[in-house]
Amino acid sequence: MRKSIRIPPQPRSSPPPSAAAASAAASKIPLRPRKIRKLTSQPLDPPKPPPPSPPVIAPQIPKPLSSDGEIELALRHLRRSDPLLSALIDTLQPPAFPSSARPFLALARSIVYQQLATKAAQTIHARFLALFVDGDGGGGDDGVSPDSLLALTPQQLRQAGVSGRKAGYLRDLAEHYRSGALSDASILEMEDEALLSALTRVKGIGVWSVHMFMMFSLHRPDVLPVGDLGVRKGLQAMHELNELPKPLEMEELCEKWRPYRSVGSWYMWRLMESKAAAAKAKPASTSASVESR
Repeated sequence: MRKSIRIPPQPRSSPPPSAAAASAAASKIPLRPRKIRKLTSQPLDPPKPPPPSPPVIAPQIPKPLSSDGEIELALRHLRRSDPLLSALIDTLQPPAFPSSARPFLALARSIVYQQLATKAAQTIHARFLALFVDGDGGGGDDGVSPDSLLALTPQQLRQAGVSGRKAGYLRDLAEHYRSGALSDASILEMEDEALLSALTRVKGIGVWSVHMFMMFSLHRPDVLPVGDLGVRKGLQAMHELNELPKPLEMEELCEKWRPYRSVGSWYMWRLMESKAAAAKAKPASTSASVESR
């Protein structure tokens, strides 16, 4: 008889926990509290100030030639820098730049003198100044101003010998002063290039007139009048050139004169005057020697 083998019952595997049970079990696990990081407010960098604006540099106006000792400094420089000019300097008297009229009066005079022989210009200018003399005999030079000039009629200017065209130039100069575009004070403070630009905006005032004004009214030391025939002829004679030098060649020849080109130019005029005087004296001396034979 076979013995029956009893197999013990196998334990049943427990079913997986439900989602609810898993959630409940998880809720029982203690969690470490999170540390809350406090954000400290960092101060913002203050805005950077704008870079400082560059300092305003006032224009450097050189000392006028009428200042004490300036002529001596100029002659010393010219002797050292130009042997040809040095020989000429030794044969002539040094230049002089006496004090001159107010800028407005000097500019008005330059307009009146344009394209006239010296004697005729002097006569007309004297009549022009007489228009500003009051009943008590005052006025004259001191009475010439932009307002007093604008108060004159074209007929009054014509009676003094001032042409209609020059009367228009004088009125335009006075209008530039009245509008504030020009003034005696601003003219004295302008550098050479700025002054040239400002004055040539006035009708009837060209580059040559401004150069003469800067040299003989303001006594600026470093003016080279490239359009002046006398200076061109002087350079031609001194350097023994075949032709009159053009402006660019004049600049090159006179570069060594800086910063006293006004004085060098003055000697070119004197050189041509001395040559003209010698040419006049030559025929007289020749005829005298013939008569003595």
